[in-house]
Amino acid sequence: MLLNSKIFKRVNDIPQSYWESVNCCTNIYYSPEFLQAFESANTDIDFNYIFILKGDEAVAFANTQIVTIGIETITKNIRMSGKIRRLVNNMFCKNQIRVLFCGNVFLSGEYGTFLKDGEDKIETFNAIAKAVKKLTKKTKKLHAVFVKDFENESLYITDNLESFDYAAMHVEPNLIILLKPEWHSFDDYKNALKSKYRVKANKADSKSETLEAKFFTEDDIKKHKNQLQELYQNTIDNADFNAQILNLDTYVHLKKAFKEKFVVKGYFLDDQLVGFLSAMQNERHLDAHFIGIDYAKNKKFAIYPRILNDYVRLGINTKSDQINLGRTASEIKSTLGAEPKALTCYCKHKRYIPNQILKPFIKNVHIKTFKQHSVFK
Repeated sequence: MLLNSKIFKRVNDIPQSYWESVNCCTNIYYSPEFLQAFESANTDIDFNYIFILKGDEAVAFANTQIVTIGIETITKNIRMSGKIRRLVNNMFCKNQIRVLFCGNVFLSGEYGTFLKDGEDKIETFNAIAKAVKKLTKKTKKLHAVFVKDFENESLYITDNLESFDYAAMHVEPNLIILLKPEWHSFDDYKNALKSKYRVKANKADSKSETLEAKFFTEDDIKKHKNQLQELYQNTIDNADFNAQILNLDTYVHLKKAFKEKFVVKGYFLDDQLVGFLSAMQNERHLDAHFIGIDYAKNKKFAIYPRILNDYVRLGINTKSDQINLGRTASEIKSTLGAEPKALTCYCKHKRYIPNQILKPFIKNVHIKTFKQHSVFK
């Protein structure tokens, strides 16, 4: 049967029957409540929600956002000659580019497309690619399309994007800690570490002992929202790459919708908020979301190392199978026992000729390497 697509601008316009048919909502990141939280709080982003239909039945879903990025944000952290960097910057009009992301721009991982069980995966995914192409054509002042983030097991499906003139590129991996069922406490986890890394974990807790940590309620998030936003901005300014800044009003909506499954933990020094972590419990996985740090106090009080320790504590306390610590700061995350999980994205310029120039460059992008630590006995 022929596959068609339907595109919605608002989550609230999507028929309930579509969610029930695709059967994706057991994964929080595809639920209307989760998507609505981002849509409600980030009004400067153009959201679109694609459903693939077989007759009247929805068989696939894709989440897209159109955002504006400074091209130098992308090129400054990629190894290339000055000449090529100037060429790429000029190709994208030097300053701002509008990019259509298929996938969730605020999440690191395979949370952008969902294919219903029992359907032909390649055929259904190609229908999503055609729908993205249709959306691209009717979007004005668009420069590029970026389809993200796919694990190696999915590449036999997603590599078909190359027939749509996309180029594949590797991006920084997610860092995953697999939690053993016999770890019932942080001490159990530390006892499994080699001495060097156990000392490191203890030092982080010792240096941060002065901090007062508190799990935030919805009211706490509202009360401290401006400080949370400032601390989050600090981490964005220190990051190699960030496509879009999240309005942390999103966290108010997420806390209201998901209660204890969504965690925000604040760290105070003399009643001043100096750091926070956020995380989502998604079935048996704990996923680290954004953090915020006062970098002027970070070294003395080990705010970031303490946050990483507390992610491990949180994973153990929630009886999770694994903790996804996300991208960036890969080496320090590996000192906690996190292992990299490769991710592939696909990119294309909207116009044909610039895309042909861009494709060889994209294919030759190399991600930063890091030292992978072996921390367990």
